[in-house]
Amino acid sequence: MTTAFERAVALIDAANAQDPRMDTDDDGSQVPRELLYGRRMAEMIGRYAPEADEVMKLAVRGQHIERWKTPRDSYPMTREGYLAWRTGLYKYHAERVGQIMQEAGFDEKSIERAKQAVGKRALKVNPDTQMLEDVTDLVFIEHYMLEFAGQHPEYSEEKWLDIIRKTWKKMSNRAHDFALSGKLKLPEPLVPLITKAIAG
Repeated sequence: MTTAFERAVALIDAANAQDPRMDTDDDGSQVPRELLYGRRMAEMIGRYAPEADEVMKLAVRGQHIERWKTPRDSYPMTREGYLAWRTGLYKYHAERVGQIMQEAGFDEKSIERAKQAVGKRALKVNPDTQMLEDVTDLVFIEHYMLEFAGQHPEYSEEKWLDIIRKTWKKMSNRAHDFALSGKLKLPEPLVPLITKAIAG
């Protein structure tokens, strides 16, 4: 007998396995991008917050569900367009995770909790939303920050310090401690910048 949690994980992964964009896993294998992202999020919450319950494990695993269906260029390429795109994604991801949890057999209270976290509602106030934000930022630093740097060689050091500081500011003190404890694999070429950003 599969549990509601196992059914929900399988449904999230099946949805993300449809991503036509491929990404390279740490072992060199090619994996659908959002499927790999969801697995990395699941792995990180296991390391960062092993006490997290099933609702939070599903929220972090599904927070980018079917992201490729709403590409950035489906909104105006302006600051306002970017913010509208992000807000639209938060809502879509929250609704999809909620649908999957309902299909898997979760109760309404659990579904609403997950939707609040995935929808990024009440950051800094809602502990679930903050935990999801922490895991997101830790995954970004460990797995995606270096790739992002490679995509933006035109960024100045000042721009990079600003990006790192903004990321750091969104994280809780617990996430700061975790990031600096040696439990997070920091991207070696960016360590001097990260050190400078959080010191200043």
